[in-house]
Amino acid sequence: MRVVAKGAVVSYFADKYNLACMKPIRSLLSVAIAGLLTVSSIHAQTGSPAEPVRYVGGVTVDPTLHEGRLRYAIGVENRQTLRANRTHPEQADGYGWTYNHASNLCYWNGRFYQQYLSNPADEHVAPGQTLLVTSTDGRNWEKPQVAFPPYKAPEGVTIPEGYHGYMMHQRMGFYTAPDGRLLTVAFYGHTDDPFGKGGIGRVVREVYKDGTFGPIYFIRYSSYNNWNETNTSYPFYKKSPDTGFVNACDALLADKLMTFQWYDEDNGKDGFYGTNKAGQALSYYHRKDGQVVALWKKSLTGLSADEGKTFSAPVKVPTLLMSGGKVWGQRTDDGRYAISYNPIETTQYRYPLAIISGDDGIVFDNLLLVSGEVPLRRFTGRWKDFGPCYMRGIEEGNGNPPGSDMWMTYSVNKEDMWVSRIPTPIRYAVTGPVADNFDKLTPGGAVPDWNIYAPKWAPITLVKAPGASKGLSLELRDTDPYDYARAIRVFKESRTATVQLRLYADPKNTGDLDIDLTDQYGNRPVRLRVTAKQQLLAVDGGTEKVLQTVQPGQWYTLKLVVKASPGGTYSVSANDKPVLSNARLAEAVTSVERLSLRTGPYRNLPNRQTPNETNDPPLPGCDEQTAPTLFYIDDVRLSGN
Repeated sequence: MRVVAKGAVVSYFADKYNLACMKPIRSLLSVAIAGLLTVSSIHAQTGSPAEPVRYVGGVTVDPTLHEGRLRYAIGVENRQTLRANRTHPEQADGYGWTYNHASNLCYWNGRFYQQYLSNPADEHVAPGQTLLVTSTDGRNWEKPQVAFPPYKAPEGVTIPEGYHGYMMHQRMGFYTAPDGRLLTVAFYGHTDDPFGKGGIGRVVREVYKDGTFGPIYFIRYSSYNNWNETNTSYPFYKKSPDTGFVNACDALLADKLMTFQWYDEDNGKDGFYGTNKAGQALSYYHRKDGQVVALWKKSLTGLSADEGKTFSAPVKVPTLLMSGGKVWGQRTDDGRYAISYNPIETTQYRYPLAIISGDDGIVFDNLLLVSGEVPLRRFTGRWKDFGPCYMRGIEEGNGNPPGSDMWMTYSVNKEDMWVSRIPTPIRYAVTGPVADNFDKLTPGGAVPDWNIYAPKWAPITLVKAPGASKGLSLELRDTDPYDYARAIRVFKESRTATVQLRLYADPKNTGDLDIDLTDQYGNRPVRLRVTAKQQLLAVDGGTEKVLQTVQPGQWYTLKLVVKASPGGTYSVSANDKPVLSNARLAEAVTSVERLSLRTGPYRNLPNRQTPNETNDPPLPGCDEQTAPTLFYIDDVRLSGN
């Protein structure tokens, strides 16, 4: 803002209303107009405290579809780390609890660590505990261990009036100390409101390299109450005989960025946060200019130029569409930035899980899909919102796994726990033909450029090809009664495309494999299905036709030629024999760009009209595995123009 501009505006009003000789009024007018002009100038400055970040893309979500009509971020691998099981707890967490949520992630000592909350059935209902599960590769996860058990008050300490037991709540899970020690932290409070007066305090313990834990201590008591060592169940951390542990806790307490995540449960009545104010569920990253960007729920953002000692007041960014789910932001290994969130305004329906990216941590573009899968919720419970949500990545200072991938953790339906590996740079387009035979890859490893959705009971794995084939193939194995395995390969957006793949149905197969070609919005103009009855089916317009028999234990080469335009057609051959010619598309599209392989039928339920707070019995048979759906895929070739 230029002073001459302010002066000109003041003179205009003074002259217009004959205020030139009325100095007090003229002075007040000058201050008021200066303030208005300053506010106007600030609001025009993207990257300032008035608008720390901005999404400039014009793409938004279609709320009627799980995928939201978004393009995929290419090569994302989503794998389930915990599948809740009430009937057979030994196959899950050992407890049979079905509310699981609010996970955190770190990478330390060559392992991934995922921490999450767990209750028997409902959110904010006692008892509650925190579990921790580990993996060396992010694909195969061990059985969870209890890191913080349900709280038991000392004898003589009673639950305050208006509360109903004890629960856990936390926005932060891990801290790697300057000396390399790993701490895990959590918060104990009273059901069903652990915030403010309902809080007890934050606990901490060390994670040792052999997988065991140190003793539990309180690191900070609630500033709203008179909790201390005399009336709580664990000692204060200063009582630890381990000087290194005490120093690690001191370092955590001195880290203003890390501890600002604690604001939710106890906003510092004792002045712990100074004059800073915050939204809910802080995520933060450093911009290239050194400023810290804070992201909170409900599109709130802020800035700090002094490493978190002071933050600008949270402001709502209108270009970030979100509600009560968490948001995650970070700098990625390619030197760019990414923000992940649910780009919707309905708190009870948290899907899809999306991501935007940018070069400077200020301006973001390309709203893309991380996960658009919303399986049926097997167990009802209080506040168990639908969809993949509450995403958290690896915080600055909490490790960096090998490779350049971005890693996140999240829950689905507040029931099952997941991790996501997102390759960087984040992209959505492919140029040139695709030729994937998998042979040079590592068995059990990553599948480059394929989007993988793999529940615990429906894994997708690189394995030795069955039958007479050599090399590796992609195995889709599914024993989940209410979910499926899904593998997607994005190829060049094309009006005319040729798709070829080799397919093998295992002799033990008892299910179907759906093969779709889709456009960028997820429309499915080409739909094939290999059935448990050994038939190859295809949709011609609005009719499903039997094309031929598919014998188990044999490889088949399927080839599709697609002309994607209004009134378009496609043809199919099997082992070089034409089996369908000039079939009509199931729905009109102008192009295709994705091959989708799925071990279950297309789904779009639950939707945003599905009741969310019903009290229904578990889905029948949801804790029992089914006979396998088992297919192998190899030699995938995709091209078009």
